[in-house]
Amino acid sequence: MGVLSRHGSRIAVTLIPLVFALLHVTGVLPLAVLQRLDDIIYDARLRATMPRTLDDRIVIVDIDEKSLADIGRWPWGRNQLAALVDELFVGQKVAMVGFDVVFAEPDDSSGLKRLRQLARVELKDQPGFAERLNQLQATLDYDSVFAKSLEQRPVVLGYYFNSGQEARSFGVLPQPVMTREVLRGREIKFTSWRGFGSNIEQLAQAAPLAGFFNPMVDSDGAVRSVPLLAEYQDQYFESLSLAMYRMLAGRPSVEPGFPPERFLGRGYHGLESIRLRLGQKSQSIPVAEGVTALVPFRGPGGVHGGSYRYVSASDLLAKRIAADSLKGKIILVGTTAPGLLDLRVTPVGEAFAGVETHANMISGLLDDKIAVKPDYAVGYDVAILVLAGLTLAFALPMLSAPRAVLLSLVVIAAVAGLNLWLYLGAGLVMPLAAALVMAVTAFALNMSYGYFVESRSKRELANLFGTYVPPELVDEMLKDPGSYTMKAASKEMTVMFCDMRGFTKMSEYMEPTQLQELLNAVFSRLTDLIRSNRGTIDKYMGDCVMAFWGAPVDIPEHAGLAVKAAMEMARAVGEVNEEHRAKGLPEIGIGIGLNTGMMCVGDMGSNIRLAYTVIGDSVNLGSRLEGLSKVYGVEIVVSETTRKLAPEFAWQELDRVRVKGKEQAVAIYWPVAPLEGLEKPRLDELKAWAAFLKAYRLQDWDQCDVLMLNLQRMNAKKYLYQMYSERVASMRLLPFDPEWDGATNFETK
Repeated sequence: MGVLSRHGSRIAVTLIPLVFALLHVTGVLPLAVLQRLDDIIYDARLRATMPRTLDDRIVIVDIDEKSLADIGRWPWGRNQLAALVDELFVGQKVAMVGFDVVFAEPDDSSGLKRLRQLARVELKDQPGFAERLNQLQATLDYDSVFAKSLEQRPVVLGYYFNSGQEARSFGVLPQPVMTREVLRGREIKFTSWRGFGSNIEQLAQAAPLAGFFNPMVDSDGAVRSVPLLAEYQDQYFESLSLAMYRMLAGRPSVEPGFPPERFLGRGYHGLESIRLRLGQKSQSIPVAEGVTALVPFRGPGGVHGGSYRYVSASDLLAKRIAADSLKGKIILVGTTAPGLLDLRVTPVGEAFAGVETHANMISGLLDDKIAVKPDYAVGYDVAILVLAGLTLAFALPMLSAPRAVLLSLVVIAAVAGLNLWLYLGAGLVMPLAAALVMAVTAFALNMSYGYFVESRSKRELANLFGTYVPPELVDEMLKDPGSYTMKAASKEMTVMFCDMRGFTKMSEYMEPTQLQELLNAVFSRLTDLIRSNRGTIDKYMGDCVMAFWGAPVDIPEHAGLAVKAAMEMARAVGEVNEEHRAKGLPEIGIGIGLNTGMMCVGDMGSNIRLAYTVIGDSVNLGSRLEGLSKVYGVEIVVSETTRKLAPEFAWQELDRVRVKGKEQAVAIYWPVAPLEGLEKPRLDELKAWAAFLKAYRLQDWDQCDVLMLNLQRMNAKKYLYQMYSERVASMRLLPFDPEWDGATNFETK
């Protein structure tokens, strides 16, 4: 609560990016720039982690520019395709073939249709024509030739789905791999289509297994994923890559993989995976929204990309490829020729062959390495945003700029590191852009607020108190500038009055500038001691300095620090006098008065000039005590209230006095030394002095004489003992006064 009260506004400003980031990830306020940044991050991470190695299990038979030049423009006669298939299975002994092309119309390139028409009409009376046509028909029916080359061979044909208002359907679809019944009434979000373009019936019967080759095109036009299953009229069909993989695996059945209901419940409309089951064996393929999978690109793609071997189709037809050199390989027949329009924009290349996309998917399925952006990525993103955002919001306002930078870098590194670890270790593609932008923006806003808003108030505070307060106290105040003000307040504090003695005599023969330089040097030395003990300078009055402890910063030990400062100041003046003796200058004296009590502190004065100062009876008493230091021959005179709050010092009571303006007598003391380590002779002297004061206040003058002789043997030069010896001699002449309280009255200031 203390943090909130001091930094509430700054925390609120830092939370603004978190709010917008949460609105984005939850879909309330989607930001296209963040989605684009997530795509950029994914693309960069994909390129950085691609294996860039050759997968020699898969070979691409390329209908390239060279093949088009050798054989002719596409589409080729299906007798050529039949020859290609025969060469692959007979001459090369490949494991299987998949076609990334569709054969949607009959092939009439042989002229068989026209010959049949001639046989029926123009040449029906020509002897032997119809008979010869019957003999050639088997070789001229290219569709039949191609179909026979496909029969009883592991071949997967390709087809495509289409959508839109004018979507048409032609050709024959393969059997669906799944029906709606297996979804158990769940509304799974598949890619759904209204039409298709598939292979003619003759070919579909010869090669009944087929897969669609539609990719998923993101908003920036790039292909990063493909649907593994697609919906058409409440039935579900498999992609080309999945169909080829299933054929290699023995054609296992396809089942939906639901997440555990104990975690998400039946209301969750998504698939965790699709499961391939064959007998007792099963394999789970993770899928994302739309039952899609990210393409595990191996490299930059293309003939020279190094991921897959490319073989020109015309080289196979011309038998320029050594027999059995493709033995056991998985063959994908596709095209890289620009004119055939099967080049796509991908994260790894802007003209990536669509056929290699399927090769990458098959490779990933074979290695069981399919990365996925799971449906629960939104929940992950929310959790990371909340954790990182709250950490920054509550920690940054309390840190210095270098530490704030360090914390922000640590948070960003932790978020990015966790994201990369999930990607490399578990194949999970989690969003990162919102968290990164939130962290950077939160840091920027926090620092900006600190500089433009809080720094201004801190600079104002430093300007107000900098001349009064030690730098370390100003630094402490700057942590919470709102808690400090110049407004008057009443609080317990300790005040000091320090008077320099001897400067008047020095002024008689010193130049004013020399006297000023000397006075400033001494005051600077004493001021440093006050400030080093956390004191606040009130003012300088000629050769007197006034200070106090306990404001503007609360200091519980204000009395002890004031006493410590006074003793250090007395020692410092002694050192100054040693320097003066060495230079032949007169010595100076010092008188310090300390008192603790309730005082009013604040900015006081007129509308022309104000000063941060203290006033009150306790302040006046401190001033009176400073004047008494000369009377008792000591540098420091301290009131009883100050003595009680500084028990760490050894004290010698000087007297009970009744100063001008005060009817009640107060005890005054001199700080001897820190109590810890005080030597025994000093302790004995203090005990003897306490006994003397007791006898003095009982008016037992004989006992006083005996005790005073003992004290003077202990410290013959002490002015205090000489003064009291004279007092006893004077008091002995007076009659016993039962009303006397032992206090000394002072009528002057």
